Amino acid sequence: MRVLVVEDDVELADAIGIGLRREQLAVDVAYDGTSGLERALVAGYDVVVLDRDLPGIHGDDVCAELLAAGSRSRVLMLTAAATIEDRVDGLSLGADDYLPKPFAFAELVARIRALLRRAQPAVPPVLASGDVLVDPARRLVQRAGLPLDLGPKEFGVLELLLAAQGRVVSAEELLERVWDEMADPFSSAVKVTMSRLRRKLGDPPLIETVAQAGYRVAVRS
Repeated sequence: MRVLVVEDDVELADAIGIGLRREQLAVDVAYDGTSGLERALVAGYDVVVLDRDLPGIHGDDVCAELLAAGSRSRVLMLTAAATIEDRVDGLSLGADDYLPKPFAFAELVARIRALLRRAQPAVPPVLASGDVLVDPARRLVQRAGLPLDLGPKEFGVLELLLAAQGRVVSAEELLERVWDEMADPFSSAVKVTMSRLRRKLGDPPLIETVAQAGYRVAVRS
């Protein structure tokens, strides 16, 4: 799943980005409200971690603009101000959750995961198909009760396909949602990652290729 971090404290923003990538999430980072809003409107982020006190465009205005544009991204607002009034203000602007600074990184991850489960359509906390189980919060993948060692991109692809619940997911959507904005749209990254993932999942095959459309989790009769 893909997350945008908008935070003007460069050291904090980069630290959050590094930490979330270790949690198997695709992460982009913006350091001001203007670039953050531009990226959020263009890319289909699942969650936007949004600092409230931003240069350029204030975080409140970024949140309001996303709501007005019909963005489906969930917004987790960060702020150094922790009063009830500040929290109510942020939520009234369209934020889905609110986290005062300083915060524990584990709580940030837990809140992001909770927002991902509230996505449209809702994503269950544990994803499963047949004998394959994925627990995103614990970064656990099993098949027939045995653990599988997946790389971050393999994990992200499998998570997205299972969350799609049989819907065909195009290579373009996989690249947009699992990789970050630095990914080359003309690369073979999706095809190579899919090949490795299929090999690790083993038989019977879990993922089908739909000609000229993309990939989906195989439907078993």
